[in-house]
Amino acid sequence: MKRTMMSLIGATVALAAVTGVAAVAAPDSGGQAAPGSGSRKPVQRSSLLCPAPTSSEVGETTYTAFAPKGAAAGADAKKGTAQLLPAGTVEESGDTGGNKKGGKDSKGGKGSGDAGSEADAARLRTVPPRDKKPVVPLQEAGKPVTTKTDSADAPALVGTADGTLAPGWTVQQTTSVAAGSGRGLLGLSCAAPDTTFWFPGVSTHRDRQDYVHLTNPDSTQAVVDLELHGKDGPLETPGGEDITVPPHTTVPVLLSTLTGSPTTNAALHVVAREGRVGASVQAGDAKLGSDWLPAAADPAPEAVLPGIPADATSVRLIAVAPGEADADLKVQLDTPTGPIVPAGLETLHLKAGMTTAVDLKDLTKGEAGSLVLTPADGASKAPIAVAVRVTRGKGAKQEMAFISSTRPVDKRATAADNRAKGSTLSLVAPDKGKDAKVKVTASAGSGGGTPVSKTYTVKGGTTLAVAPPRPQGLKGSYALTVEPQPGSGPVHAARTLAQPQGGIPAFTVQPMPDDRGSVVVPTAGQDLSLLTD
Repeated sequence: MKRTMMSLIGATVALAAVTGVAAVAAPDSGGQAAPGSGSRKPVQRSSLLCPAPTSSEVGETTYTAFAPKGAAAGADAKKGTAQLLPAGTVEESGDTGGNKKGGKDSKGGKGSGDAGSEADAARLRTVPPRDKKPVVPLQEAGKPVTTKTDSADAPALVGTADGTLAPGWTVQQTTSVAAGSGRGLLGLSCAAPDTTFWFPGVSTHRDRQDYVHLTNPDSTQAVVDLELHGKDGPLETPGGEDITVPPHTTVPVLLSTLTGSPTTNAALHVVAREGRVGASVQAGDAKLGSDWLPAAADPAPEAVLPGIPADATSVRLIAVAPGEADADLKVQLDTPTGPIVPAGLETLHLKAGMTTAVDLKDLTKGEAGSLVLTPADGASKAPIAVAVRVTRGKGAKQEMAFISSTRPVDKRATAADNRAKGSTLSLVAPDKGKDAKVKVTASAGSGGGTPVSKTYTVKGGTTLAVAPPRPQGLKGSYALTVEPQPGSGPVHAARTLAQPQGGIPAFTVQPMPDDRGSVVVPTAGQDLSLLTD
């Protein structure tokens, strides 16, 4: 082993990279923990990326931005700014702008060194945004700001927040499409840029049109590889290699163009080999409508999927073991009264590098629940990434949404764009015997209203699904924050928004992972030595 010394600056940069933010506060005497343990500080800068919402002529998108009040308190807290700006797009050189997807086989140009790079460069062009006006600029914490667009070519958005608005800055993108192949309620929490993402649940079958949107927030190009894993392992995806995403630009890629092997249940792995990107998958089904498929939590031996609705008529679990070892898992559904084992699914075996799908039918049977997957032997370290496709309704009036595994709420999680009706908050305490206690706060409304807080206790091994508190005198939409209280056991959260469309039970589910609005900064006297192989 070798011993590598890191400076305090290097340590804070590393911490910032891990948490997906660009900077952290320097340590000072206030709020300092015991010697050598570091102190928790609010982040000073956050980045978010929102994909282009829809190409439908009958779609309407609402953007809602919010930052929790008091998240960056202190005499030295800098007044913040937060805003999103339109990104450019990559299109076929013959496209006049009407096809924002960039053609059926849309993908970015090849990276340097590829034999086809010159031909791709000639075929594709980068189109700057038509309008550079900021979207949902946030001026104060504690009150959401909203804006709407019905444009069929609304662009992707790239933005940052700093100062008092950086910790917990959240932007929700909600699109309602009333008719057509993309109909449904599509919801997405705009994501932070990263270098790797897993999306179990994608499809390249002819009944689905799944696009991955790659957005580059930086001033240098990013180079991305797209890998698909099916039931027999990795699929041949020559079209997914060396995709160039120009600076401040988005590239949508139709997944069915990457492979000649149509696959119903697959997992997509997005890897940025140069730079970083935001990645989001928009899934469209000919019969079940459309929604965004959120990225799964980083692969780990355990997975928790909160927020499966009580009236789900069909649940399909899709899981992948991305490592080199097989995974044997215990599967349980945490219901309002305790954990149960789904019929016929006492254990689930995942082969390394392969994707497995299991139809769980009407799993919840009238009671909201959350899926919890743990190693069957209690000791396996094989990582997994998991999602479920949930369907509500019957016959021609069905609607689908996706729930991906999500990390627990450590300090705080936020869901923006809650309405006067239609919101359900799901909380699960996955560890039996470890109850969770959380404070849920409904913010002021975007048009007015007084915040309201309520405390909930979730018994270990159960799911609590409730209509969340609403602000007094609510006008407009509002945000929900979930904060575990001292002594609480682990808790995971999700928010469901239901907005029926002409008899179709349109809905969308957003996981609520910890917002990583703070990091632990080493103290001045701390040993910053790192041991590496």
